[in-house]
Amino acid sequence: MTVLVAGAGPAGARLAQRLASQGIAVTLVERLREANQNAFSSAAIPIQAVSDLCIPAEAIASHWNGWQLVDPDGIQHQWWSQHDLGVVLNFGSLRHQLWQQAIEAGVEFLLGWRVHSVLTVNDGANVELIGPNGLCQTRRVSWVVDATGHRRLLLGSTSASKPSDTDCMLEGAGVEWILQGDQKTTALWRDRVCFFLGCQWIQHGYGWIFPMAGNQLKVGVCRLPPPLKECLEPMSSILNRLLIKNQLDQLPVIDRHGGILRSSLRRSEAHVVGRIVGVGDAISTANLLGGEGIRHALVSAEVLTPLLVEACCHPSSSNQDKDSKVLMQFERLLRLRLGWRWNLSGRLAKRTWWGLCDQKGDRRLARLINGLSMRVSAEDLSRLLFEYRFERYGLRLLPYLMGWR
Repeated sequence: MTVLVAGAGPAGARLAQRLASQGIAVTLVERLREANQNAFSSAAIPIQAVSDLCIPAEAIASHWNGWQLVDPDGIQHQWWSQHDLGVVLNFGSLRHQLWQQAIEAGVEFLLGWRVHSVLTVNDGANVELIGPNGLCQTRRVSWVVDATGHRRLLLGSTSASKPSDTDCMLEGAGVEWILQGDQKTTALWRDRVCFFLGCQWIQHGYGWIFPMAGNQLKVGVCRLPPPLKECLEPMSSILNRLLIKNQLDQLPVIDRHGGILRSSLRRSEAHVVGRIVGVGDAISTANLLGGEGIRHALVSAEVLTPLLVEACCHPSSSNQDKDSKVLMQFERLLRLRLGWRWNLSGRLAKRTWWGLCDQKGDRRLARLINGLSMRVSAEDLSRLLFEYRFERYGLRLLPYLMGWR
């Protein structure tokens, strides 16, 4: 039994490594040729996720123990803890480490290749691959995994994988630059993750400054506007303005990158279609509220691994039985693992970012930030933003969620 994984991001690489360690023959197909290519991700995750998800130490660029939110009026709100609250990852290093782990587990890597087509046949699938210089291969495998992220290159080609009529697909985009500073210029940004919220910074989104190793800073902006919203300011201009306002515009830029996040609001799309299984952003696991994708992508790989191992090692009497078993269990177990609050975060994201476009939206957000500043600790804020512990603030957040104020 063999599995072909399309896409070697965090979800695809982790899944491939886990399957190979269980004795499954795995081929990992990746269109990029180097781990540092297009290494876009703000990549701030909570400290508990480092151990829970086995994040390699080499991928950690910094630790942080403070939150800093700059509100629509430019006022700084800070929350500090005596202990580390999270880490910022070097995404290129993370991808490199996950690739190395997969190779050591026996995964076959095809870098510079992509999946052209998948044809389900009997108890498997025929996969046509296209590689460098137009080389072509056809592989016969038991299962194909779509780990191509927001592009959903395999599941997206099937009508069965589309969200339901009552669901909607949200799309956000971001740009991020890596700046090289020194001890003096980066002093204000150490030990904290900083977010900029309000229309003076960016409409329908937020900006950020995160510390990295070697006196480097990640500075970026992202937005999630309503569909068909026109006349949006170029994000490079917005990012430049953020740098100027924070007196960082003279620092050398050592890398520029960007990316797109697409996720359905209710996560209603099929996770398994025929012999194709989705994982990570390909099945809308990302947190739309904060644009966080890595943690949830890795969780989806962990949930899927034992199901695919069982399907490969203990095949059912018929293809339909096997497909149905994986389909029913994967979606259910993933929702159980991520929890009901994960779905609520999508609704809050839509309410927050779509409405952040005028003074009314600014005032609403400023009141929320002021309320949090007076009532919660740094640890509380982490639980709210990373674990979606909204119910503790239910009566205060309900008017905001419903748009009553």
